[in-house]
Amino acid sequence: MRNIWLDGIMGVVTGDALGDPVQFSSREKIKKDGLITGMEDGGPYNTPAGTWTDDGSLSIATMDSIIQKGFVVPQDIMDRFVRWLYCGDYTPFGKAFDNGATCTAAIHDYSKRHDWKTCGRTGERSNGNGGIMRILPVCLFCIDQDKKEYAAINRVHDVTSLTHNHTRALIGSGIYYFMARAIVNEDGDLNSRLQSGMDAARAFYQTAESYTKELENYGRMYDIEGFSLLDESKIRSTGYVVDTLEAAVWSLSRTESFRDALLTAVNLGDDSDSVGAVCGGLAGLYYGYNTIPADWLAVIQKREWIEMLCRKANAMNEELPFC
Repeated sequence: MRNIWLDGIMGVVTGDALGDPVQFSSREKIKKDGLITGMEDGGPYNTPAGTWTDDGSLSIATMDSIIQKGFVVPQDIMDRFVRWLYCGDYTPFGKAFDNGATCTAAIHDYSKRHDWKTCGRTGERSNGNGGIMRILPVCLFCIDQDKKEYAAINRVHDVTSLTHNHTRALIGSGIYYFMARAIVNEDGDLNSRLQSGMDAARAFYQTAESYTKELENYGRMYDIEGFSLLDESKIRSTGYVVDTLEAAVWSLSRTESFRDALLTAVNLGDDSDSVGAVCGGLAGLYYGYNTIPADWLAVIQKREWIEMLCRKANAMNEELPFC
């Protein structure tokens, strides 16, 4: 039986690690120095090949919380984020690195006041990708448990809001959930499933006036087929949540394999590890764990531990009653 946790989470971790060596590099510099074609070492933190960063760490922390609690418990997830930042839990080498400013500020605030409902940043500049890059475990739990849309989105929003509590960031994670759900549950090619997910997201968010205006920030993806035809020069791969989701979806929509989707994503440069992670989660769900190149998997740091957690998450969801 298929394990969507293994498919998706290993997709996130692989994309994160693939993009790490060229994060913060411009597209032009990557093309000049040579495109990424596989796992490499080096990068801004001089890490070994297969090293995942904060994207992988916070995704794994979220997954482990869900395993331990059997449910999505935001306070427990935030407690694990504190242990990641201050103690090096859920990291490849025992120390947190590549920490985003918004995530760090929210975790600092929570460590002082222990209020998960108010620690997330709400300002206009709090629309980075630090929520969407780690939201897949919550999406998978809701998909596995066949949660109704309203309940699923409430959980996705709650966990996103731990660090990124602006409406635009919440919607980005919500769109990601709808796309992941369509990939897992529907038939058809990848672009038709991405379109179905986008359509479902629009239908959901257009029912609430408070979301309608912010939803328009994602308007370029309303037509996935048309969006896929945009020239690379029109795609931004920054840490802004809209840019990251667009870059990931654009990379998926133009390619026909896990390898090609991920290489397209990370070679866009800039916030390449997060774009790779967001792209990798959806690519893994569509193409499956067995399509991840074996030579990439072979060097993933702490691979056996991550895969063990994925198996635990899958077993947990098979045992939990639907509710």
